[in-house]
Amino acid sequence: MELQEFLDYMNRGGTVDGDSEMHRVMRRLSFEAMKITAELNSSYHEPEEIRALFSELTGKPVDESFAMFPPFTTDCGKNITVGKNVFINSGCRFQDQGGITIGDGALIGHNVVLATLNHGFAPEKRSSLRPAPIVIGKSVWIGSNSTILPGVTVHDGAIVAAGAVVTKDVAEGTVVGGVPAKVIRTLEQEQTKPTEEEIR
Repeated sequence: MELQEFLDYMNRGGTVDGDSEMHRVMRRLSFEAMKITAELNSSYHEPEEIRALFSELTGKPVDESFAMFPPFTTDCGKNITVGKNVFINSGCRFQDQGGITIGDGALIGHNVVLATLNHGFAPEKRSSLRPAPIVIGKSVWIGSNSTILPGVTVHDGAIVAAGAVVTKDVAEGTVVGGVPAKVIRTLEQEQTKPTEEEIR
């Protein structure tokens, strides 16, 4: 099976059953991603080397404004798309089979998890995987140790407070926090960031 055929299927939200051909392709891509991330995380790399490895991981060109502090892990890589001036801090874990898109100017904090796969709820279907995309809008700030769940869109200019678990879409220009995440407040246009108390 060709990579694009796999990605098209996943981006349509197709279910992946355990031990199916689609599952075998998923495992192959996972091992390829592990090889590249092992190289990325095993020693010091200059910023341009990090960009080159991330480009190899995603299979797409990465803008020279992109920056990352390793370590970083993902179990696919080929369904990640990042814009310009994106920063990913250390310890992040992406599960991108369902598709992860990160808009221009987004900041991803330490140890953030972006997870695009759910398992079947019924015990007999537990090995089935159901993908749904995560979209991070422009100028979004995702605080450290946050988790974004499958199917969530964080709209432009929003902030996800540290430690939040985001289960639903986040409206443009809002601050959300908690487990599950709820709106803390709406940002005014002239404001650039919330107070420290609001994002703790």
